[in-house]
Amino acid sequence: MNPRSEIHDRLATRLRDARRARGLSLDAVAKLSGVSRSMVSQIERGESSPTVATLWNLTQALQVDFAGLLEGRPRPGIEVIRAEAAPVIAGRGDGVRIRILSAPESVGEHEVYELDFAPGGALVSDPHRPGCREHLAVIEGRLTVESGEEAERLGPGDTARYAADRAHAIRAEGAARAILIVQDS
Repeated sequence: MNPRSEIHDRLATRLRDARRARGLSLDAVAKLSGVSRSMVSQIERGESSPTVATLWNLTQALQVDFAGLLEGRPRPGIEVIRAEAAPVIAGRGDGVRIRILSAPESVGEHEVYELDFAPGGALVSDPHRPGCREHLAVIEGRLTVESGEEAERLGPGDTARYAADRAHAIRAEGAARAILIVQDS
């Protein structure tokens, strides 16, 4: 068995740290990137040398800068994530496509998502951390937001702010789009 190189160790650490910073499981990263769970695990342990294509898929899913992955320092300037490169959580069977807009380092503090609802789609959530709040802004369509026993119907341009440290849900009447901000206290 060959000793692992410094590059493999750095790559493994940076990818694992990025995944954990986003609060993602190995299964979630596999789903977002199209890379198998076992391969993600092997790469994070430094037991596999990923191809450029595999590394690209992982960095896009984790919103990690591909070019600066091993540099260890932030790049100056404007960071742009193109629409087609933003990670998407889809196919959950609930009629909601979730596009992750926030940076990986903001997980657990300030998360931003674009929600696309199929007619009748719903995003049903268990309580988050104590003090957590959500801010929902409707772009198109009609949504009903529920927080605990309360419910409000929203239309285009409406914004709702509500406690997310209790069971809560967002339900679409027809097709709808919204921006969701999850903010820890």
